[in-house]
Amino acid sequence: MSEAANINKQRRDMFKYSGALLGGLALAGLNKSALASSLSGAAPTSATAPSLIRINYNENPLGMSPKAQEAARQAISKANRYPYHEEGLLQEKIAGLHALDKSKVLVLQGSCEGIRSSFEALGSAQTQLVIPELTYEGGPKYAKIMGMKIVRVPMLAGWQFDVDGLKQAVAAYDGPSIVYIVNPNNPTATITPADLIEPWIKSKPKNTLFLVDEAYAEFVNDDRFRSVDGLIRAGYDNIVLLKTFSKIFAMAGMRAGYALGNAALLAKMADYNTSESLNYCAIEAASASLDDHAFINYSKKTIDTSRQILIDTLKSLELEYLPSEANFLFHRINVPLDSYHKHMKENGVLIGRAFPPATDWCRISMGTPEEMQTFTRLMREFRTKGWL
Repeated sequence: MSEAANINKQRRDMFKYSGALLGGLALAGLNKSALASSLSGAAPTSATAPSLIRINYNENPLGMSPKAQEAARQAISKANRYPYHEEGLLQEKIAGLHALDKSKVLVLQGSCEGIRSSFEALGSAQTQLVIPELTYEGGPKYAKIMGMKIVRVPMLAGWQFDVDGLKQAVAAYDGPSIVYIVNPNNPTATITPADLIEPWIKSKPKNTLFLVDEAYAEFVNDDRFRSVDGLIRAGYDNIVLLKTFSKIFAMAGMRAGYALGNAALLAKMADYNTSESLNYCAIEAASASLDDHAFINYSKKTIDTSRQILIDTLKSLELEYLPSEANFLFHRINVPLDSYHKHMKENGVLIGRAFPPATDWCRISMGTPEEMQTFTRLMREFRTKGWL
């Protein structure tokens, strides 16, 4: 098949798939004409091989917005030049999105660079990192390298954050603290309501920086969630907010993200960034993604649909699960995770790894609705075999 024919086939397949979602799965609220406009650009390419269902890394199964893909391709012809100007434009666009001055935006090579650079710039060996017991391990990974003291606060029932326990850990320490809050949390996919977080931040505990990671915020449906960017707009200077293009924008392999916060804090972090600028293709793709509202809406509706397919199956199998506000879900299993993982892999499905201390729980990332139908069929088969 020629390249042109293959592109046309991909476009037809995507439109066919879009129609199935919008019709058969009733994705309410998505404007079909806007979606068609988004998909009329470059053909989307899936990161998922047809023979393997990858629901293990919290990726967007649809791939990047077609407009973002085209922007990245166009950037290649300009890649002999440094993209300082274009990165500045992206910084301004992000600032406008959050209604902040651009001095309060730091563009990063993924949000993990923000974790590392914030620790190096704003922490020391005398700083303690205060985290919930079960959360994203990027924080403790870099804190360990820094020689920081790591304080893990046990979780409440339902793997919820113990905010009072986090407060106590900060209050009991004489030195500086960095509190790392992932919201929605990974691997649980649960939120910590804003009414529990904001009063603590506003109280400005002495020598305490709040590093808030909102990698999955775009997937949230629960109105108890509220981004801390509002506190940054209000002038609070004890917060750094991390955002990424890896999740709903489907740019995990492009490594692009940003931090929001007080200009002086971000200027210190910038000194520890790994490069003077992002990859040219990543900059242009990120900028195009921010403008492609139809495709981002489409991605969220797709994840909502996939999540409901999984929830319906978990209910039918009477398996406990946590309320998910992200593109993954955490559920209990009745068998050892390693054997469940092995059986799924043998059937062409990759699922989440272990997340101690939740040793009898499994994290499932959302694939396409079609992939989730295949996966949940396997779950039912596994139940009859005693494998789940």
